Amino acid sequence: MASILARPPEGSGLKPVIGEPGPPYIGNTLRTMRRPFQVARERYAQFGPVTWSWLLGQRTVTVQGPEAAEQVLVNRDKAFANGPAWSYFIGPFFHRGIMLLDFDEHLHHRRIMQQAFTRPRLHAYMDMMAPSIGESLDAWRPGPGFKVYDHVKQLTLDLATDVFMGVSLDRAEADRINGAFIDAVRAGTAYVRFPVPGLRWHRGVRARKVLEGFFRAHLPAKRRDGGDDLFAALCQAETDDGHRFTDDDVVNHMIFALMAAHDTTTITLTTMAYHLARHPEWQERLREESRALGRPVLEFADLDAMTGIDMVMKEATRLVAPVPALPRRTVKDTAILGHHVPAGVTVVVPTLTNHHMPEWWPDPERFDPERFSPERREDKVHRYAWEPFGGGAHKCIGLHFAGMQVKSILHQWLLRYRWSVPAGYEWPLDTTSLPSPKDGLPVRLERLETTG
Repeated sequence: MASILARPPEGSGLKPVIGEPGPPYIGNTLRTMRRPFQVARERYAQFGPVTWSWLLGQRTVTVQGPEAAEQVLVNRDKAFANGPAWSYFIGPFFHRGIMLLDFDEHLHHRRIMQQAFTRPRLHAYMDMMAPSIGESLDAWRPGPGFKVYDHVKQLTLDLATDVFMGVSLDRAEADRINGAFIDAVRAGTAYVRFPVPGLRWHRGVRARKVLEGFFRAHLPAKRRDGGDDLFAALCQAETDDGHRFTDDDVVNHMIFALMAAHDTTTITLTTMAYHLARHPEWQERLREESRALGRPVLEFADLDAMTGIDMVMKEATRLVAPVPALPRRTVKDTAILGHHVPAGVTVVVPTLTNHHMPEWWPDPERFDPERFSPERREDKVHRYAWEPFGGGAHKCIGLHFAGMQVKSILHQWLLRYRWSVPAGYEWPLDTTSLPSPKDGLPVRLERLETTG
């Protein structure tokens, strides 16, 4: 039965937010997580772009479409806070990461962290990545049933520890850290949100302790010796007025950055691999683009020339947004598209489903990288129609690093291998946490005769 979230103030001229909340606490959680696209269309048709429900134990307002997304993400009246919203989901596991800070404190930390993502730093990271990418790809074993997701996740974690930490880990230690990150990320969408042994939340709490111990053990050497990696950059970063990160700051930001770097890149590359397997004409088009470059490894100056990879990457992040939802908490009464939203409510911008709205994207389920070509630029229909990196003050600080990493990996991958899936194959996408294929995306991997 439809109900209103709260009555607007008398004389405000605002409309109430209407929704179908479902049972308290559980509400529409299971339906939304398991069938997000279907639920989004149903609710948009029934209630419009601003609606409310119970999700994961919270009164949650969901805003669909770029106009509502812009109001929330740009946050002109400072009514929406990141910290309280994200902390509910991942706070115990990614405590005080850059995404969990707000307003002046967020700006202060972002100014320091920006020193780790300058053009010279990005250039150095790219140079550091190239050999590790090649070594990881060369270790792949061609054949049927090769699981793309598992191999790409291992590759991106290895890159994150090399490039972000500048340390070498043996396989057992790398697997231990990878497992901790998986447990920490999955804990955010736990149904039981207290530490019952054996359940997601408990595993996430233990994972946080593992990660803290890992980074604190390496921190003194990074403070002392420096280096070209992100860990060293955060230890050395300093604003013009002399502000630097504390040890706690560095540990918190490293845990968050390592998670953000390898999980989102894994999802993007896996989505690209899936669609390139189903559309071999695009795979060959990108392979020819890489061969035409005449270099086995991308250089920093080559990034802008990889226009085919760029279009496929953008289409992949449209079809499967690596961060499927951007939550905020209202810190005062506000309005969204003329609807009254009271203080203390979670507001969610559902990037995963917003990118599939036919009102903004023609034939939205079709893989069509050309929609991002200079001639079409369908994403320009509204500045927030395509928002995989968020927007406003909290727009992803590592977005240029992410694009650089994806292009570097895919370039070397295309030159080494061809991959395919059986006709008619459709992946079973798991959307209960960060989106990933339930079957790991099995492909037939074939090694090419030349890498040049």
